[in-house]
Amino acid sequence: MPHNTRLFGIVLTLIGIIGYLFSGMASITALIPAIFGIIFILLGRLAEKESMRKHVMHVAVLLALVGLIGTATGIVDFFSWMGGNLEVNAMAAVVRTLMALLCIGYIVLAIKSFVDARRSTT
Repeated sequence: MPHNTRLFGIVLTLIGIIGYLFSGMASITALIPAIFGIIFILLGRLAEKESMRKHVMHVAVLLALVGLIGTATGIVDFFSWMGGNLEVNAMAAVVRTLMALLCIGYIVLAIKSFVDARRSTT
C-alpha cells in the first residue's frame, strides 16, 4: 500500500499543478490537490518503514476521507456544468471531481488492504 499511496500522491500533485496552470494561475486554491498529493507522497515514504506502516496508512486514509469530503461538491458542480450551467467554474469542477473520485478509489483500496492484512494475521 505504500507504493499506491505514493502513486496516488503523484497523480494528485499532477492534477493540482495542471489545474492551476490551465486555470490561468488565477487562484492558489487550484493547488490544493497538489498539496494533498505532496503529503501523500511523504506518507507513502514513511509507510515503507514496517514499524510505522499501520499508523501512517490509517492517517493516509483519514486524509483521503478529508479530501473526499472537501471535494464531493465538485461532482455536483461537474454534472451541473455538463448540463449546461455556464455559471460553474468548469476547471474547478473537473479538478474537484477528479480528486473526489481518486479519493474514493484510494479509500476503497485501503479498506481492502486493511481487511487483507487482518485476515492474514488470523
